Amino acid sequence: MKKTVYIASAYTQGDTAINVKAQLDIANQLMDFGFAPYTPLLSHFQHMAHPRKYQDWIELDNVWVLKCDMVLRLKGISPGADKKCELAKKHGITVYYNIAELIYTESERAM
Repeated sequence: MKKTVYIASAYTQGDTAINVKAQLDIANQLMDFGFAPYTPLLSHFQHMAHPRKYQDWIELDNVWVLKCDMVLRLKGISPGADKKCELAKKHGITVYYNIAELIYTESERAM
């Protein structure tokens, strides 16, 4: 079974389109290495079609953090992403700050 990875990254700091693309690029790399990434910034498109309150998105993201095996925190200023990492740690979910470290460590664990 593939391990699930919640990708935590900046959304509103800087250009949202660039931030979404960066998260999708990382998700693609994770898929190449056999992981099942959860890309919360895809909600950008859901929000465009059906706007919701900010708190709705936060609550949804929190559910997915707790469903994932690990969190990958990408670089960039994001109080929301930082809170996702705090939530993960509080529940014993490993947080990685580098994709190479995640891939290497999880590959070693699988052996």
